[in-house]
Amino acid sequence: MRKFSFVVLIVLLFVGLVFAETVTLRVIQVFTSPLRTKVLEEIISKFEAQNPGVKVELISPPYETAYQKIYLMVSAEEPLDIVEVGDWSLSALASMGKLLSLEPYLAQSQLTGHLVPGVLDAARTYKNTAYLLPNAIYVKTLFFRPEITSKYNLNNAPATMEQLLEFCRAITKPEQNQYGFDFRGKGYPTAFIDIVMTSFFDDIDPNCMYLKKDGKLIFEDKRALDGINFYLELFKTAPKDSINWGFDEQVNSFVSGITPYLFQDPDTVGLLNELLGSDRYRTAPLPLGKGGKAYPTIGFAGWGITSYSKYKDIAWKFLEFFNSPEINALWCKDYGALPVDMRVYDIDPYFKSDIFHGWTVMFGDTQHYQFTKYPLDNEAWSEWNELHESTMQQVLLGKMKPETALKTWADFWKKAGLGK
Repeated sequence: MRKFSFVVLIVLLFVGLVFAETVTLRVIQVFTSPLRTKVLEEIISKFEAQNPGVKVELISPPYETAYQKIYLMVSAEEPLDIVEVGDWSLSALASMGKLLSLEPYLAQSQLTGHLVPGVLDAARTYKNTAYLLPNAIYVKTLFFRPEITSKYNLNNAPATMEQLLEFCRAITKPEQNQYGFDFRGKGYPTAFIDIVMTSFFDDIDPNCMYLKKDGKLIFEDKRALDGINFYLELFKTAPKDSINWGFDEQVNSFVSGITPYLFQDPDTVGLLNELLGSDRYRTAPLPLGKGGKAYPTIGFAGWGITSYSKYKDIAWKFLEFFNSPEINALWCKDYGALPVDMRVYDIDPYFKSDIFHGWTVMFGDTQHYQFTKYPLDNEAWSEWNELHESTMQQVLLGKMKPETALKTWADFWKKAGLGK
């Protein structure tokens, strides 16, 4: 009898081990890059070490096609447990009904008490329900290369948009393969265009980037036309092929010194530290426009769980692990984003260093830097970026007048119910 019991015990243990080995979490990221993937794999290894029997399979499609792949996978309910969700994809994914509400998990989590103010509000953009747990904050600032600009006696960062254009023109020498502005032509250039265009205003609605405080659309205001025309002038200080540049091309051009002025998010920091070294670039607050202001937005990204996942509880365990202060510090320090856990800023002095000067100034100067929001909760948002990019491409190629593009944009948002 004892022998029989021992055999049964061995069998049960074996079955348990086999079952544990079959638990595979499939995770897909959006903002794929070699450095980012390396950091993700390191974090995944730590999670697997703490959770024997759990295997995490990371899917890393190219950034330019990642959203399309995710939409196809979740719509077909292909095996997928954890999805990277950005602020710009949240409404589209949530409206498909393929993301799990995280509210029951958040209600029991101790992490929520340590999140940066506003992070959970951002997560609840769609129908006031959290379908993701943000793990990083993204705000664009100005990156510049002092060793390049100083050769032209430009020793300070441009404080205004006019000064930025002046500096870029002074540097641009095509015969020497030297240009000024690090342009973004493709791969969701919306925010880059908007940073410039809205800087011509002084009355943007803090709750919506595309509305003035009187409730009217900015695209029907002459200042929007002035802003677009200014953006075209900046394009003249960039390489012509930058009309096709995305994130990778921007970073490569900045690192090479071909274009020493760049608008980008803090996730660029990790790449630049690796490719350049932290002493060969600086950050500065966004240049102010003719309106005397700049209107940055606070972007966010994190992980969501598919509504059809077989391993929802284990997936949540991964999300909590990823957002623990030690892992959030590792993620943001190596990758470069701004942490969402307030404890990280106390744990690691790195996040108070000079590298983050641009963001420190903007967060502290509410007179000149008014943070605003995109209409992410509007279901038309999922169609907006493609329209915005395609029409702007036509403008850059001289095939469409700026006035026509602005009317197209205004008509789009009026149809979506935005503006008076």
